[in-house]
Amino acid sequence: MVKGRDRALSAVILMWPGYRGSTGLRRRGRQSPFRDPPRPCKSAPMLNRLNLPRLTLANALLISLLMIVAAEAVVYAMGHPLICKCGTVKLWHGGRGDNEMSQHISDWYTYSHVLHGVIFYWLITIVAKERLSVAARLLIAVFIEAGWEILENTPLIINRYRAVTISRDYFGDSVVNSAADIVAMILGFLLAARLPAWVTVAMIILVEVGLLILIRDNLLLNIIMLVHPIDAIRVWQAGG
Repeated sequence: MVKGRDRALSAVILMWPGYRGSTGLRRRGRQSPFRDPPRPCKSAPMLNRLNLPRLTLANALLISLLMIVAAEAVVYAMGHPLICKCGTVKLWHGGRGDNEMSQHISDWYTYSHVLHGVIFYWLITIVAKERLSVAARLLIAVFIEAGWEILENTPLIINRYRAVTISRDYFGDSVVNSAADIVAMILGFLLAARLPAWVTVAMIILVEVGLLILIRDNLLLNIIMLVHPIDAIRVWQAGG
C-alpha cells in the first residue's frame, strides 16, 4: 500500500510544471510542448522583425545615381540639350543672367544647390526624428531635388523666371548642368551630416551674403522672386 502511494506521489511530482528533474516534462533549457511559443515584443522595430538588410551609404549613393540618370532622361526628353548650345562644356561659368547661365557644369547658382542639401538634411532629420538612417534620408533628399530639377525645366517655371526675375535669357538647364546641380545638393547633404550644426549655419550665411554681394542674388531672393516678386528687388538686381 505504501509502495503504491509512493508511485502515485512520484508521478504527481514528475508531472508538476515546475519540476526540472532529468525525466520531467520541463528539463533545464527545454520548454513544455504544451506552452505557446514566445511572441515577438510589440516594441521591436518592424524592420528587425522582417530581417531586412540595412541600407548602406554606398548603396544609397548608387541608387541616387540611378535617380539622377532617370531625372535627366526626363529633362532631355523635354527638349533640353545635353550640353550648352554654344558647343563647349566649361567646368565653371561666371556669367550672370546671360544665355550660358545654367548650361555648364557649375556656376554661381551651384552654391545654392549645395545649400539645398544642407536644408534638406535638417528638415528631413526633424521630420524623421532619427527613425531613418542618413542613407535613407539622402535618398529622400535626392528624390526631392530630382523632382525639382524636372519641374524647374518645365515651361511653367522657365516662363516664370523670365517674367519676374532678371534672367531674361533663361531657357532652362542643360542636362549636364541639371545633373551637376543634384550632385551639388548631395555634397551639401553629406557636409551637413558630417559637420557640426554651427558650421553649416555659418556656411549658409557666408554663401548667401557672398552671392548677394557678388551677383545681387541668392537662394532666399530666388525663392522670394519666384513666389512673390517684388519690383524694388528686381530693379536693384538689374542695376548690378
